[in-house]
Amino acid sequence: MAFTELELARVHRTMTAYIAQRRPRPEIRAQLDIGYSVESQSVIIHEDRQLYDGSRLLEPVAKATWVRTQKVWKIFWMRADLRWHSYEPLARVRTLNQVLEGIDADPYGCFWG
Repeated sequence: MAFTELELARVHRTMTAYIAQRRPRPEIRAQLDIGYSVESQSVIIHEDRQLYDGSRLLEPVAKATWVRTQKVWKIFWMRADLRWHSYEPLARVRTLNQVLEGIDADPYGCFWG
């Protein structure tokens, strides 16, 4: 089930603020930037890179999925096998802000390297 309109508005507000504080300097954004997308019950943070031929590559960094029945966000990271895996240090949290704090803290270097 997709987000309700109210949930989606909260997600966009929270993610817009997060992306604004996390984006690289304006002079390099044409080559490297970050963004997010919403897919069903998930928010995916991605890096947006310009390739040598001018095309763009969206590389997933983190995924947070809202589980309405449990009222928790599950956090995932993409491993080298290109599959999403549960982020064990912080697999479930109550708010999207806690998701973003966990992604920034990242003691294992799973998200930003």
